[in-house]
Amino acid sequence: MSVTLTAQEKATLRTAAYGAVSLLAAAGASTSKPHKIATSGSIALSSATGLVGHVLAEKSGRIALSGSSVAELADQVLPALTAAMSLLGKHDPVEAENFRNTITVAVDTARLFQTQPNPTMADMTDKITGALTAA
Repeated sequence: MSVTLTAQEKATLRTAAYGAVSLLAAAGASTSKPHKIATSGSIALSSATGLVGHVLAEKSGRIALSGSSVAELADQVLPALTAAMSLLGKHDPVEAENFRNTITVAVDTARLFQTQPNPTMADMTDKITGALTAA
């Protein structure tokens, strides 16, 4: 790896990635199986490669996400997704695209566990995608 990220930058990537999966699980909680959404999305994240894969695989302790509603979680995760894309874009545009693809695969994988069409999950997916392209 030729890019060196600070501890804070790595935390931003992890918060964004695992937060996106958490957001989708929270959005799908009423009509799907949130534990299966979270598990499948996390497995997809653990399959990442490159710099992104190394950062997501590091044993760094707990991801700092808090809140008692989807809105509070989104207030943390969506800006983190945009910040992650911005910081990776400055360091290595190839890794920025790798991050975007990793999140997209995780979201698509997590959505496989929808038990019925869910407009709430579709809307959250759109918000996650929007945050990834806002940088």
